[in-house]
Amino acid sequence: MTPNNSRSALAGMLQASDLNRRLLFTLLMLVAFRLGAHIPVPGVNASVIQSLFRFGGTIFALLNLFSGGATATLSVFALGIVPYIDASIIMQLMTVVIPQVEEWSKEGEQGQKKITTWTRWLALILGALQSLGVAFYLYNYSYHGLYAYQHHTIGMLLLTALFLTTGSIVMMWVGEQITDKGIGNGISLLVFFGIIARLPYGLEQLGSYVSAGVISWFKLVVFLLVALVIIAGVVYVNEGQRNVAVQYPKRVVGRRMYQGGTTHLPIRVNMAGVIPVIFAISLLILPYTVAQFVKGSWITFLDQYFGFTSPAYIILEFLLVVAFTFFYADVVFKVDDIADDLKKAGGYIPGIRPGKPTAEYLSRVAGRLTFIGAIFLGIVSVLPSFVTMAMGINGLYFGGTSLLIVVGVALDTLKQMQAHLLMKQYQGFMK
Repeated sequence: MTPNNSRSALAGMLQASDLNRRLLFTLLMLVAFRLGAHIPVPGVNASVIQSLFRFGGTIFALLNLFSGGATATLSVFALGIVPYIDASIIMQLMTVVIPQVEEWSKEGEQGQKKITTWTRWLALILGALQSLGVAFYLYNYSYHGLYAYQHHTIGMLLLTALFLTTGSIVMMWVGEQITDKGIGNGISLLVFFGIIARLPYGLEQLGSYVSAGVISWFKLVVFLLVALVIIAGVVYVNEGQRNVAVQYPKRVVGRRMYQGGTTHLPIRVNMAGVIPVIFAISLLILPYTVAQFVKGSWITFLDQYFGFTSPAYIILEFLLVVAFTFFYADVVFKVDDIADDLKKAGGYIPGIRPGKPTAEYLSRVAGRLTFIGAIFLGIVSVLPSFVTMAMGINGLYFGGTSLLIVVGVALDTLKQMQAHLLMKQYQGFMK
């Protein structure tokens, strides 16, 4: 091996070691998340908590899936990352409604720090409210004469709320640490890892349905084929993009002449990724949290009319996913800023005048692509409900929504790993 090759190999190893450190840090944070998911809130009756999840078809079971089973055991991480996601949704909506927040979003790093600070405080408030809602519901719940708390007192109610609130804040911190020091989006990875953790249970549940004759082998094959189609569709749509040609003329800067040429501006079909699905499900959980504070038949009403397989839930989830896809795409792909940047750099789209006409053209192209991506995300997100009804079972949640999140997050994480390697001038592994 020549000295130059040795130096190149050593440089590649050093560059790759930085990625290895990020991967190791991400793995350690995810392991900490799983360990916390097995630490129950002290003073609760596990059998009573488990009784809440013996009947499928409710939004609580779906929340349990995303928290990796932490909700069913009422662990300190029972709320998962939901309060932080709700806070992020509210802050992003505020960027459109409140001018001050919109100004912060345009101030670069300093403005982003202000938005992050407000998001954290809002997540703390929402986490406290949701924790109180869960604790209050458990205070009024009993199963075969047993209460959820071993000591049925207001003190236990407040202690449970404190543990759940603390757990939600720790989850927020873990997600932010993964985003800053690890690989991938921390919030999406926590949801991803929670779903993966429940995969063995889902397969066991599916096998029990087959062995008990609830599901025939034909239905099982159809279910697996639908899953394969969903995976292929998610990969195809996530990788799909339209390349808009951009022409740059020759430029003279000082004493140097820069050669013009043609490049491409990629516009993805699904610019929002899996964020709209996570946002939609988080919002659908909120009515249950509010209903905990009201005695009576509100929970029964929500389970009956807004359960996992109810028409109202399916329609709301589809509409929310579509709406959030358009909203998030507009936040990520700012056509006015892109048109201004092209104009300042001397670039133009052939046949389109620079400035406002370019922004209008990009808006039309992005809108059509986003429409396709939004409808696709909406259809895939509600597929498990139709599959569940067609198979005549309840409680089978590892369907379209879960596959969509798992495949989408995996693809985004792999792309970030490749981008990190390319940034370090090291050959990536994705072709």
